Amino acid sequence: MPVLQTPRLVLRSFREEDVDLLANLMANADFMRFSLGVFSRQQTIAFLDKIIGWQRRGLPSLFAVIHHADNRLIGYCGFFHQQVDGIEEIEIGYRLDPGYWSAGLATEAAQAVRDHAFRDLKLRRVISLIHPDNAPSRRVAEKIGMNLEKEIAFRGFPTLVFALIRGADPPRAR
Repeated sequence: MPVLQTPRLVLRSFREEDVDLLANLMANADFMRFSLGVFSRQQTIAFLDKIIGWQRRGLPSLFAVIHHADNRLIGYCGFFHQQVDGIEEIEIGYRLDPGYWSAGLATEAAQAVRDHAFRDLKLRRVISLIHPDNAPSRRVAEKIGMNLEKEIAFRGFPTLVFALIRGADPPRAR
């Protein structure tokens, strides 16, 4: 999987040796807010194995987000494979260390992933699944050009489906 670079970030494939750093992040309640809760080390290993498996099969996958300034793994951004209302979808998902929130880094990473989806992978459509109370994630989706499509129950939780189709009008500055 290619490496994506932004002015402040490197997005690279996950590696097995990332498990300790990822496990620390996924044990953080703030990092895992709006998910099914914190992950144990074993759950993180299973999550990482799934990601690496997607990578090995050449499927769109998650990238490890590395902050240029301190060369630290600060989260992930990339692709999840989801089934929404019986349709296979590719989701752009993002999650960052709370110490790096409110600096525009999630938007920077998500823009790079969006561009990769359409330019390199030639995907027709991407979505983001966001809890209605997660205002920062909603803003990221909007800033990368996604529009609210519908509200659904996803895995038992209220969920907003944001979507973007390749070739849609580019996002306006907000």
